Formats: sequence, C-alpha cells, structure tokens
Amino acid sequence: MNTTLRAAAVATAFVCLSTAAQAASCDPGKDGNDLTFKEAQAVYDCIAADLHAGYMTGGKKWVPGGYVADYRNWTPVNTMPANPGFHGGRFLLTWVNKVGAEEYLKFAEDDAVHIPAGTVIAKESFAVNAKGKVQKGPLFIMEKVAAGVSPETGDWFYMMVAPSGTPQAVPVMTACNECHMENYGFQGGLGYPDPEVRVGQ
Repeated sequence: MNTTLRAAAVATAFVCLSTAAQAASCDPGKDGNDLTFKEAQAVYDCIAADLHAGYMTGGKKWVPGGYVADYRNWTPVNTMPANPGFHGGRFLLTWVNKVGAEEYLKFAEDDAVHIPAGTVIAKESFAVNAKGKVQKGPLFIMEKVAAGVSPETGDWFYMMVAPSGTPQAVPVMTACNECHMENYGFQGGLGYPDPEVRVGQ
C-alpha cells in the first residue's frame, strides 16, 4: 500500500472510530423505557445534529426535499421527546408547518379536528434499547392533501426517510394508515404527543 492510500485508510478508520465513540457518548446506559423526559431530552440534544445531517444526506426521490430541509423551522409541538408506544417504541419530536400549526396545537378530538389541506407534519425519532444504547430512527412525514385525493387514507400522504437519508418505501395502508386510524381516528388520525410534553399545556 502506498503512502497516500495508507494515509486515506488511517483517516477513514479514525472517522469511523470517532463516529462510534461519539454515538457511545450519547448512550444513557439504561433502558429507554426507564428514561425520564429530561433524560430523553439529554439523549436527543446529544444526537440532534447528526440525526438531521443523516436525514439530509443524498437525494429524496418521491419525498419533497424541502420538507426534510425545512421542518426544524416549523412549529414544534412537544417540549421534550415523547415515547407514545407506537413507531416501534421510539421517542418522537414533532414539528408542524405554518399551514397546520394553529389547528394542530389545539390537540382537538372528534368533530373539533379541522386540519387544513397543505398541513405537513414531521416526526424525528430515536430509540434506546434495553442495554441503554441509542439507535437513530427514521424521519416520519405526514401531508394533508385536498379532500377526496386519497379518501382511503383520510386524505393523508405518509412518507419516511431513513437515518441514512434514503427514502423508504413502506406499505402505507398496513404500516401507517391502519394504525393511525385505529388508534387515533377520534383525533383525525393524529398521534399527539404525551400530554405532559405538549406545547402550551
């Protein structure tokens, strides 16, 4: 191996080790189910920059790139990460764009739910396994489209971006819509954050 190739290999190994060490430094050392909201927030603060950078990596194909680039400039709806038990038991942080923020923040139920077309919701996610190790999760996106465009999903489009930035093809009806409507149909299909960490409550 010549000097240039050897230097490149060493540099690559160093980056890999640095990345692994950084990830390990974010591990809380206990099961995610035992974390307090503040402990979950500390984990998020540690991984937040890398999480967003991962989502931004590469092309987005059918997922609008602007949603991925801009969602952190939207309205946050929870004050700390919330683990609702769905999305694979991951902790979630949610943002809503300007179109839907006012209505979403009412956290309404039944006939009081009036989410306008054009609303886009983005949910960052991460998990902490039973050994206390952090695992970055996907970015989940929901878009409310015009009435009648997708009646079988309540006029919601669902999208997902992997932690690596790759758009994920998911079975929308079984993986997304059925869960949202079965568990949150009385909220217009919206899985609101835990009441303890809702903005304004």
